[in-house]
Amino acid sequence: MSFVITKRKDSAWKKMVIRQQVTDVIAYGQIKTTLAKAKELKKHVDHLITLAKKNTLAAKREILSIVLNNTKMDRQQILKKALTLAKKYTTKKGGYTRVLRLGNKQGDNTKIAICQLV
Repeated sequence: MSFVITKRKDSAWKKMVIRQQVTDVIAYGQIKTTLAKAKELKKHVDHLITLAKKNTLAAKREILSIVLNNTKMDRQQILKKALTLAKKYTTKKGGYTRVLRLGNKQGDNTKIAICQLV
C-alpha cells in the first residue's frame, strides 16, 4: 500500500507569502499576483504604511519584523522606503493601495491582478 503525500499550504506558508509580497510592493511599487492574494495583500500593505506614519521606535521595530530581505533591497532599506512613503500619505487616512484586475491566466484560468501603491 502506498500513500500519496499531497502538498498543503499551511498557515506558516501563507504568512511567509504575504510577508514577501508586502516587501515587494514596498520595494517595487506594484506586483502582479492572483486576485485572492492581492485582496489579502492590500490590507497588510495599508497596515504597514499606517505603522510607518506613526514613526515611533515600536512601529519601526514592528515593520522590521514584518518585512523580509529582497533582491533589490534589504530590510533596513525597505524600512526607509516605507517611512518616505508614509510622508507622501500624511494627509490620507487609508487606501494606500489599489487592486487592478487583469483577467484570467492562460493555463489554469486563475484571476490575475496587480496590487500597486496609489
